Amino acid sequence: MLDVVALGELLIDFTCQSVDEHGYPTMAAHPGGAPANFLAALAKFGAKTALLGKVGADAFGKMLTGTLESLGIGTGGVVVSEDVFTTLAFVTLDEHGDREFSFSRKPGADTQITFEELDLSLIDAARVFHFGTLSLTDEPARSTTCRAVAYARKRGKLITYDPNLRKPLWKSIDQARELMLWGLAQADIVKISDEEVDFLFGLSPEEGAAHILEEYGVKLVFVTCGAEGCVFQTGEVKGRVPALSGLKVVDTTGAGDIFGGSAVWALLRTGKAPETLSRDELEQVARFACASAGLSTTRPGGISSVWSREEIAARMAE
Repeated sequence: MLDVVALGELLIDFTCQSVDEHGYPTMAAHPGGAPANFLAALAKFGAKTALLGKVGADAFGKMLTGTLESLGIGTGGVVVSEDVFTTLAFVTLDEHGDREFSFSRKPGADTQITFEELDLSLIDAARVFHFGTLSLTDEPARSTTCRAVAYARKRGKLITYDPNLRKPLWKSIDQARELMLWGLAQADIVKISDEEVDFLFGLSPEEGAAHILEEYGVKLVFVTCGAEGCVFQTGEVKGRVPALSGLKVVDTTGAGDIFGGSAVWALLRTGKAPETLSRDELEQVARFACASAGLSTTRPGGISSVWSREEIAARMAE
């Protein structure tokens, strides 16, 4: 039995570490991809996980599958292709550690996965199915994702979703909005950022959470607000928790994904349906996820930046 299986991109984030005497960037390669970062948090805390995705039969593809295996994330659903290259993302950071992305993905391996290549037994074995939107930007991955979500829903899996907007990857902003909204209508639990709420609806985090619950049939919404913490809401309760303060941020890559994975891990530990949780229970989930995500920003990379449960608990207790 698996706790969570995720579908989507597995890629290398090249993050700018410094510039040389000519002003050219020196880049560090970090394993990443939103679903992989999400699973990395779950695996770090002891959950049983697996990824459905596609990489190239190249050095980066080997690095990525090796990284997942070292974390205990199942790679039986990762297809290795001779025909396409592993997707690469180049991340530059400003003085606050915030990111700007450029992608080598025309096409990247992650966009080329077909439904026939999916190991559906992994979905059958999982309690939770997770997806995002980078697998919706291009065919055949878009159709594969839609069919996989339908397959998981039909089998009664808990569906978690992160819109994870990356504007440069979409052919148009209208298409991005359309498919992000489609994803909301499929999900039981949504983790979305305040920037994405503003992009989709022009609403505040609190207003956006309420709107998503009312319009899309979602059971639980987390709206992350960076250094301002997060908002949570179900049909019965709502609240806001603060972020950890006093952190020295070096890289925000993967923080939202790590929030999502941390929240799902904490939710699964309750053994309860998300819509039945009390305000206190949800507040504990949100506080843990905020702390985990915040601490991840003090380390470079996505997958490699997850702190242990013990480290997180110690910082929360301070």
